[in-house]
Amino acid sequence: MKFYDRVEELQILQRNEKQSYDTAVFTVMMGRRRIGKTALVSHSLQGREFAYLFVSKDSEAILCQNFQRELQEQVGITVYGTVSRFIDLFEIVMKEAQNRHLTIVIDEFQTLYKINPTIFSDIQNIWDRYKDNARINLIVMGSIQSLMKKIFEEQSEPLYGRPTSKFVLRPFSISVIKQILADVNPDYTADDLLCLYMITGGVAKYIELLVDAKCFTKDTMLDYVCRPDSYFITEGRDLLNQEFSNDMGTYFSILQTIASGKTKRSEIDSTLQKDMGTYLQNLESKYQFISRLKPLLAKENTKVSAYEIRDNFLRFWFRFIHPYQSLIERNLLFMLRKNIDMHYDSFSGRTLEKYFQEKIMESGNYTQIGYWWDRKGQNEIDLIAINEFEHTALIAEIKRNDKKINLSKLEEKAAQLPRDFSHFHFDFKALSMGDM
Repeated sequence: MKFYDRVEELQILQRNEKQSYDTAVFTVMMGRRRIGKTALVSHSLQGREFAYLFVSKDSEAILCQNFQRELQEQVGITVYGTVSRFIDLFEIVMKEAQNRHLTIVIDEFQTLYKINPTIFSDIQNIWDRYKDNARINLIVMGSIQSLMKKIFEEQSEPLYGRPTSKFVLRPFSISVIKQILADVNPDYTADDLLCLYMITGGVAKYIELLVDAKCFTKDTMLDYVCRPDSYFITEGRDLLNQEFSNDMGTYFSILQTIASGKTKRSEIDSTLQKDMGTYLQNLESKYQFISRLKPLLAKENTKVSAYEIRDNFLRFWFRFIHPYQSLIERNLLFMLRKNIDMHYDSFSGRTLEKYFQEKIMESGNYTQIGYWWDRKGQNEIDLIAINEFEHTALIAEIKRNDKKINLSKLEEKAAQLPRDFSHFHFDFKALSMGDM
């Protein structure tokens, strides 16, 4: 698959590289696994000399031997003797950058924390000593966001405040997903687009897998997911094993419960027969795998709330893959595929709501987008988008089938909105598959 989008991120990396010829630049890029961090950096440095160092889970001594060889081969830094400490290599690089320009890319940087937690204090010391006279473009990337945030955003950590540039690489936007699908399947249907969005959520690697396998339609995508050799079968577990060091079973149970449709705190506690408050807080704040949803404009401490898995792929995986490991182990994947078909319309209906929320936010016409429902759950509105500057609001009902939408009933629901919405001018709209 060809390289798509990332215009803003490429501009950041290119500006930083240009600046690094005069002053030291320390760029931190975070983003979930498979999002395309390495491809982005490689594309931005195409035709230029740089060293790419991948932090594997080896011992520090073995890691340094590998880095020593790669620095020699990729940017011509000769290190005499055997170096067994990362910080000694890092100092050699910073000294070399006093004499010439260097670009060094360190991938899965957070793994250094597991190899030797004291490394970051040493990096801080060396960086502070040499950066003023160094011409270096240092780019570090990490996919375990909880660790990366700890390393660079906690004030007690030595590398806090050291980066000169920091950003999170996010999934492709709706417009880019549509562009990719149109390039490979000009006659795609709305269901093809919804399925691609539902499975991948815009994650570059997942889209690439489907595109390279020529799975451009809803049925071929779902067939690919359910193949015996499917990458997606184990991807959810592989992805989360990185993040969860303890209580993995509990976190998996919570995510499976939310994916099954039990999204309120009371439902989650009841299903798992335990107070899950601490775990839910960790999943939301520390790991950022779930979001706590509340009615739009409701107070932060409102008890009217629900939880949702943020990542489209993980939501799909915990609904259709993880609960059925016994089918996978017995190679009954045709039953897995049949189950997806049975529940596809209802599951994809909620995905359609997320699709339109994201699409409307991308339009730039609104400042906040969300849902609204009352305490009794009798009046639910699928989408409310407000513009706080122009005092306008879009209120929409979203259904796969537009014939099931009743705008008169939607207006009746809107009449129950609290006084916080009284100064907005409402525009009512029906959104369905035909509007994608």
